[in-house]
Amino acid sequence: MKILYQKLNEINEVAKKILTFANESANEPRVWWFEGEMGAGKTTLIKALCHELGVKDTVQSPTFSVVNEYQTTQGKPIYHFDFYRLNNAEEALDLGYEEYFYSGNYCFVEWGSKIEDLFPPQYLKISITPSPEGRVIDLRLI
Repeated sequence: MKILYQKLNEINEVAKKILTFANESANEPRVWWFEGEMGAGKTTLIKALCHELGVKDTVQSPTFSVVNEYQTTQGKPIYHFDFYRLNNAEEALDLGYEEYFYSGNYCFVEWGSKIEDLFPPQYLKISITPSPEGRVIDLRLI
């Protein structure tokens, strides 16, 4: 599925469409890989998704901490990863990524290409590509 949006004020509607797409899939993936160049809008989209899921915490990129945990209004955790600074997949193993990925809670992963071999068999890949018309978001269930 592809989604095009032109203006930032459309981002919450985009987030709703993505959540509907994921929740209507047979496996309802909880691990989501966000791919896109630096500045493509990965963190901005994750902020909108967290808002739609009821997160009241401040959502920001975990560039230095690698993982941030947010709480929904229902008390469920959402994990936000940024693997940009990882040197190798071994560092993700040291973080105990498996406990997060297999917890059944949402895991939003930026720079998943750094740990591609560690992803579960089923996940949602979200590619964000800037274009002259705005941003193109490509959703693929893996």
